[in-house]
Amino acid sequence: MEEEFLLVDPETGAPVNLADEVVAVAREQLGLDLERELTGAQVEINTTVCRDVEQARRELLETRRLVAEAARTAGCRAIAVGAPPLGEATGEVTDSLRYRRIAREFGALAEQQLICGCHVHVAVPDRETAVQVCNHVRPWLPVLAAVTANSPFSGGEDTGFASWRSTVWSRWPVSGPPPVFESWQQYEELCDTMITAGTALDRAMIYWDVRPATDLPTVEVRVSDVAATVDEAVLLAALVRALVAQAVVDVGRGVEAEPIPQETLRQACWGASNEGLRGSTLDVWSGEQRPVRQQLDDLVRRLTPVFEANGDLPAVQRGLRLLDGRGGGADRQREAFRGGEVESLLTLLDVDNADRAEPRATAAG
Repeated sequence: MEEEFLLVDPETGAPVNLADEVVAVAREQLGLDLERELTGAQVEINTTVCRDVEQARRELLETRRLVAEAARTAGCRAIAVGAPPLGEATGEVTDSLRYRRIAREFGALAEQQLICGCHVHVAVPDRETAVQVCNHVRPWLPVLAAVTANSPFSGGEDTGFASWRSTVWSRWPVSGPPPVFESWQQYEELCDTMITAGTALDRAMIYWDVRPATDLPTVEVRVSDVAATVDEAVLLAALVRALVAQAVVDVGRGVEAEPIPQETLRQACWGASNEGLRGSTLDVWSGEQRPVRQQLDDLVRRLTPVFEANGDLPAVQRGLRLLDGRGGGADRQREAFRGGEVESLLTLLDVDNADRAEPRATAAG
């Protein structure tokens, strides 16, 4: 799993370009290998290859705790949020060869990508299988997007979206749900076309919501905001893991994916990012508007045999209880910021919030 976090002023919540300082503290004092991102107000963590979601949960709890400590030492706060809720929604582009090239080619679009997502990787046997697995996963992208929708604010104002990050992200020319692909060759040919057209510099800029990973033998699901809590991140990971596992089996059996039109999926994803789990969006299977929470139930029922087989069902149930009891990340942000209380909002979003709220969670697993 990969999670991106936002660095902000500890009092005002405005983004601060202190990634270099936070990365240095993490590496030199805490032994944590943090990564820089596109802007200087972001950092990224990566788990190891996890054998189950409880391992991922333990790693995320510990790593988030270390990120929070590194940020405090560097004079800022690290928060788990999809887009900056306060201050300017732009950042200084990180001084690296690749990022400077992106800034040069894509202009202000790069500076405005001060957003934080969560990417879940699941191993697959080969590239041909990866393409077919993406076809099977793509109809569920709207539901996956809603699970961690966690960015309702921008510039201190309510955007009306559960995930404002999704709207900002959609400005990239290669983003959103991918088309259906017949083969790896067809996927490669379309990637080559985009690179030739200049809409992507390379395959790493093929920013579809689900794709074969560029450097790993995995399928990568990229549709989600960074989760407000570890348990929501683990729920997302469990859903993606089971979806991919079932898809690999289906591909092996010759089961073809439902070819949901790309534009249909785009409309459903927009609705999910707007409404979050407490709203409704287009159900791509029925063609009707349905509550997103009901669609999540459909997905969980579909995958329950997989959860039971791989031992992930308790983690799924724990995540669902959190969402049903307290609402999603966007809902909790709106509640915390109801009176414009900055500290209440930042405390909610601190990356080690779950670690502080559940001091025995790591030991309990």
